[in-house]
This record gives sequence, C-alpha cells and structure tokens, in this order.
Amino acid sequence: MNNLAYDSESELEATVTDGEMAQLNALRPIPRISIQAFCETESVAKPIERAGDDRRMAKAHLKVHMGGLEAALEYYGAAPTPNLIILESRNEPKELLESLQRLADVCDPTTKVIIIGHYNDVWLYRELVRAGVSEYVVAPVSLADVVAIISQIFVDPDAEPLGKSIAFVGAKGGVGSSTIAHNVGWMMSTTFSSEVVVADLDLPFGTANINFDQDPAQGMAEAVFSPERIDEVYLDRLLAQCSEHLSLLAAPSTLDRAYDFDTDAFAQVIDIAQRSAPLLILDVPHVWNGWTRKTLIQADEIVITASPELANLRNTKNLVDTLKKLRPNDKSPYLIINQAGVPKRPEISAEDFAEPLDLTPLVTIPFEAQLFGNAANNGRMLGEMDAQHAIVKSISEIAHVLTGRSEIKTKSKSGLAGMLAKLKTRK
Repeated sequence: MNNLAYDSESELEATVTDGEMAQLNALRPIPRISIQAFCETESVAKPIERAGDDRRMAKAHLKVHMGGLEAALEYYGAAPTPNLIILESRNEPKELLESLQRLADVCDPTTKVIIIGHYNDVWLYRELVRAGVSEYVVAPVSLADVVAIISQIFVDPDAEPLGKSIAFVGAKGGVGSSTIAHNVGWMMSTTFSSEVVVADLDLPFGTANINFDQDPAQGMAEAVFSPERIDEVYLDRLLAQCSEHLSLLAAPSTLDRAYDFDTDAFAQVIDIAQRSAPLLILDVPHVWNGWTRKTLIQADEIVITASPELANLRNTKNLVDTLKKLRPNDKSPYLIINQAGVPKRPEISAEDFAEPLDLTPLVTIPFEAQLFGNAANNGRMLGEMDAQHAIVKSISEIAHVLTGRSEIKTKSKSGLAGMLAKLKTRK
C-alpha cells in the first residue's frame, strides 16, 4: 500500500511522544559508525536528522543528503561507502529492486543498507532481504524508528562483534611495526571515513601517544586494571579523539609499576572495543607471553612487520609457523617488509625473504629516515607530512587490502637455496 507523506511542517517538527521516549530509553548507544542517508522527501529526512542529535547517536557520524538513489550513485562514484547507507525510494517494488543493483555495484561488501520505501509489500521485503538489504521500512518514520532500526543492526547483543580486529606485531624490536600500525589506522579513518580505534598494548613503552601528539590522562592502563568497570560507556571515557574518525586507547608509557598480566587481561577490553567501532587496530608489543599469544590467536587479521635481515627472517618464520598451528582455520598473517635499503647494511632481498615463509609481502617499504623522523618529531602521520610520497601510497595500499577493498599483489618467487638450513645452524 502506498503510504502518504507528512502534510505539514508542524508534523515534521513534532516532539517525541511518550511511546517513542520509552522506545528510545530501552536502546543502548549506537557505536562509532559512519552513516549517510539519501532521502527523497523532507518527511523522511527530518526525523533522520533529528535522530542524529539524539544522545544515543552521539558517537555515530551521520550525514543526510537529498536526491535519493541517483544522488547516492553519483556520490559513491567518487567516494567510499560508509558503514551504513539509509536510502529512501518512492519507486514501485520491481523498479526499486532493479535500481538497487546499480547501488550494489558501487558499495563496499561490508556496507549495510536500510531502505525506506513507500509500499507496504511483503514480497518486496523478502526480495530485498534476499538481495542483502539489512532492513526495509515503510514510510513515514519517526526519530525513534530510525534509532531503533540502526540499533537492531549494530547493537544486537547476540550478534558478532561489529569491529574487525587487526593485530600488528614486529618480528623484532625496532622494525617499525607500531609506526606502520598507527599510520594504517589513520589512513583507514581518513580515506574511508570509517571509525577506527587504535589500541596501544605496549603499556610501558608505547609510542601511539607521541605519534598522534596526544597526552590523555587515562587510557589502556585504566581499562586493563579495572576489568570490573569496563563497558562501552567507560571505554568511551578512556578514548582520546585524534581526528574526526580516529580514537586512541593510549598506553601510559611510564615505568611506575610492573606490567604483569594474566592471559585474559586484554580480552574483555578488546571485545568491548570491537563492539564500539568497525575497525580496531591492535599495536602488539614484541614480546611472547600468555596475553600477547592469546591476543594474536583471537585477532581477525595479523600483520607481521620485519626488516630484511637474518634474525628477522628466523623470527618471522617462527611466528608464521606457530600462528598457523594456533589458527588452523584462519589465513596466514600478512607480511610487511620495512626499512629496506639501509645504507651499507647487508640485506636479504624481499623475494628471498618471503620464499621460505610461503608468503607474498603486502608491501616493501624503503628506509626513509627523514620522512619517518620528521613525522615522529612533529606528532604527525606520514600522510600529513607528504600525501604524495611513495611510502604513503604503500600505506594506503595496506589499508585497502586489510579492509577488503583490494587484494594483495602476487609476485613470482625466486630461489633461496640453503637459507632454512643456515637458520637452523645459527639457532
């Protein structure tokens, strides 16, 4: 049945009813997600805009556009899609289904879609769900309807965690794993306008606060040492806002206490953080103990950073082999070769480094002391220092692969006779 739009501006500005208030009060806060709505009528655009001002939507980034499907297609032809698209359409059922195919062609696979239509049609609802649409709602909608629908998708307590956790770990100390982790997180947040949380797990010596030029009074230590208090509200208080779409759970970087942790010490913090943002970057220190082992086992993706020399190759080989045993149903870790081409240092070529690991390097990043040094000394990201630099483009490539927006480029292998035997003799 075709539903009629609101007839007057007074109806658009109507206050929340008691029933809507009760509906809103029963909802948990919406996590850090990016939402864009494309509407055809003011009667739908207004309640969505008002929903963006509700306290439960405080962490979400919502933008409302007019123009419906055609405006969305034009917009996403040159921009990444957000975590959620809300699309109003007055098209008839069959026409709506056909037109949505064009939207699917420009949408990232992880983007969820809510359709607000004007036909109360069970067949249409079933076909839309079958096509991958998260929800179909018949107009008119209220502020409470909008928040409730988003909540059903992203705050379901029985659903899988919203966020994808990506653990970065160095094969050896000083190979730049933390720097790459921070820059990849920043690149994801700026390039894709996606909400990212960077968690620095190196409590005594973490560098995220320096790299992001932040000095928060609270952070990871409070979360880990107060497990009975940790929930989404408490975690939100501990996060430092680095940019519009990037938050930091900083390490204290002090030595005023011993940081001895149980195996499960970080598990609850990581779980809560994953439910708060679509992307969680875990900066894991180069140590091997119960909690780092468990963190790597449970991460959705693992990125190993290594420099091209023998000790790094041995350590990377040990890490890759161990993680394959601990994660038999997961794909192999990603490999980044960093600091390649240090003057006068004997090095292993990227191809020879990767062959015994049976991995293709995600990227090989050359040694560039000036770019990295200037960025670190100024508390800036590499992309802020020189957006056109080749290394920044490599960081962007990493971000695209880790978010599923592109695939790793494979290269042909070269021989490495006797290297594994050499490693064994040097142990």
